[in-house]
Amino acid sequence: MLRLIKWLVLIVLILGLAATAIVYGILSLSLPAIDGKGRSQAITNEVRLGRDNLGQAVINASNRNDAAYGLGFAHGQDRFFQMDLLRRNAAGELSELFGEAALELDKKMRFHQLRKRSASIVEQLPLKDQALLQSYAAGVNEGLAQVGFVSFEYLLTGAKQKPWRSEDSLLVIYSMYLDLQTATFERDQALIQIADIYGIDMVKFITQPSPYQAPLDGSQLPAYEQGIPELPTQHSYVYHRIEANQERGSNNWAVTNQLTANNAALLSDDMHLSMGVPVIWYRAQLNYQYADHAYQVTGVSLPGAPAIVVGTNNNIAWGFTNGYLDTADWVALTSSSETWQVTEQIALPDGRFEPYLLTMSEYGPVRDINGKQFALSWVAHMPYAVDMNLLQLEQAKTVDDALELANDVGIPVQNLMVVDSQGNAAWKHMGAIPARKTPSELAVSEADYSSLWQQNESARPSVKNPTDARLWTGNSRVVSATDDLRFGNGGYAMGARSAQIRDRLFAQNHFDEADFNTLQHDNEARFLKSWHTLLLSQLNKQVDTNQQYITVLNDWQACACSDSIGYTLVRGFRDEIINIVFSPLQTRLKQEAGSLRYIKRDLEPAVWQLIKQQPTSWLSPDYTSWDEQLAGAFTKTIANLTNKFGSNMQNWRWGVVNELAIEHPFAQQIPQLSKLLNMPKAPGFGDSFMPAVQGPSFGASQRFIAQPGHLENAVMAIPGGQSGHPLSPFYRAGFNDYIEAKLTPLLPQAVNHQIVIQPQLREF
Repeated sequence: MLRLIKWLVLIVLILGLAATAIVYGILSLSLPAIDGKGRSQAITNEVRLGRDNLGQAVINASNRNDAAYGLGFAHGQDRFFQMDLLRRNAAGELSELFGEAALELDKKMRFHQLRKRSASIVEQLPLKDQALLQSYAAGVNEGLAQVGFVSFEYLLTGAKQKPWRSEDSLLVIYSMYLDLQTATFERDQALIQIADIYGIDMVKFITQPSPYQAPLDGSQLPAYEQGIPELPTQHSYVYHRIEANQERGSNNWAVTNQLTANNAALLSDDMHLSMGVPVIWYRAQLNYQYADHAYQVTGVSLPGAPAIVVGTNNNIAWGFTNGYLDTADWVALTSSSETWQVTEQIALPDGRFEPYLLTMSEYGPVRDINGKQFALSWVAHMPYAVDMNLLQLEQAKTVDDALELANDVGIPVQNLMVVDSQGNAAWKHMGAIPARKTPSELAVSEADYSSLWQQNESARPSVKNPTDARLWTGNSRVVSATDDLRFGNGGYAMGARSAQIRDRLFAQNHFDEADFNTLQHDNEARFLKSWHTLLLSQLNKQVDTNQQYITVLNDWQACACSDSIGYTLVRGFRDEIINIVFSPLQTRLKQEAGSLRYIKRDLEPAVWQLIKQQPTSWLSPDYTSWDEQLAGAFTKTIANLTNKFGSNMQNWRWGVVNELAIEHPFAQQIPQLSKLLNMPKAPGFGDSFMPAVQGPSFGASQRFIAQPGHLENAVMAIPGGQSGHPLSPFYRAGFNDYIEAKLTPLLPQAVNHQIVIQPQLREF
């Protein structure tokens, strides 16, 4: 019997090894070549695509169109499935890959008809931009064709790879609109619902100005002076965990040459996005000629688009944070409003089509809100929303050149932070902003709808070389209180993070790349200190019962540090108080298919007003007093941690609770491949409301630091590798340096691999 068991174990082992060998064998067939020669009819002169030890693409070409071809070739080799998901998501075409499970998401996206908009805009672009997009698409398709064998994602889904088209690159830009601005109109919808149910006083109460304000001019919004609205006595109460919408945003800041040692300005930029495998950004350097000048542009690109999104040409360096201006309005329709219906056909894998009926109006697509019809007017629906003008930053020589370009770039509006080699630093809104003058968080009537929606705003505030030599943004209000009335609140962050960055910049008078790297990793919990004080005061009312919690709170280190248990308790306590106090609103909104999710970031000042004044109508029926309600919030915090992480408090350390887990989208469906596909897990160390933003799969998607004219010390750290292929040597390259906060060089290192592509004459 023992011998039989040994044989069975051996057979199982052999079969397991054989299965592993088969998997690796199939995967190896789709590995792209990183050395070799080729020919293409899509280029005019030789294109060289090199790669260094990180897999950074180094492209040498004689002109910008050929450089676009080279970048497309690299993207097609390394990231085609990621690009395919981006275009399909924006167009509402995921069901063709994933079947009926994706239908609801596709319908949500078809609401915006972005495939039709992209096709229309491509035809209206200048001929030079059309030619560049065609060169890029040719590069993508030829890079993909070079691989020769479909990647494992297509083998698993059974879907076919479709060629890249020019309009797909615009869809990739639209995907960023969806990622960065959806919260703006969803927030407005929730406020419309709250105004309809509770009245305008409730809207004013829950959106009152934050005490954390850090605009560049130091102005403050008027303080909220009204009382707390009464909740209806007949209000039903059901406890809800109010999930917060992930704060798509970023940090950036800059100092002029007054605060550096080498007479050049210094820039920092880290964009906060969801993080998966592969990471969203792709490192690249473009070397090409334009108008008898040689250009070298280094930074990160977005696979699917032919541009360097954030980077430097050694004359200027630029970075972005999401602007969060009010770029959307819901227009209240009436029974006499003209509407019509269109049918969108959503393809399924088996060849069938699912019809989706969409109601349209002259203002935009129509949605029911609280049983009434509203049309969405959103800047992404406008003809000026998307173009190729971002590429012109590559040829800018000064800060002034970049500021002049800012008005006419078709991207989601961003806080452009730009510095130059002459020591200047500046900020301005770059991207599409509707020219209508009175943005509204609530519905507007048809009579008040402005035709200026059809125009891009040309008059924009900017700041160049402030007297204190410092600039900063962090998704909160940057403009003056006066300009805030003009540009509106599209879901600003409350400002705690921006204020902390500002204060750090004023804490010293000299900066270099290492100083900026330290600030990017600043995880001091300034924002939570008042919550820490409140929680300790509650627990000290029963010292004997709460001694173990009081001990870790006294040792919380006032930071989102990996070994801090106290931080976890304070963070959970705040969340539970908000959940308990605002559950009546959440209960009522859910009855109308609404949610406080997009308003949760606004609730901080309101919840403190409630804690201090303790109105009876806002007391949960589960408690007899506010003191008991606050204690109940902590009880829920402990119960949540125990249920999820067990009773051992060592498992409540913030590094465990907020563990960074960057995963491939297929890893959950095929857990056997998770070790092969996912990045290694890392202890969590940051959080919201501080410069070091980090969640379990969210945070700084890149960290960029640069001084134009002194790029030998420039930094670009990314939480993942270049290639989307798990057997590629570049799949995880750079990840460990990111986790360890190392100063990963921006500039390519020695080029170890090279593909040379020669032009091939077309046959006629």
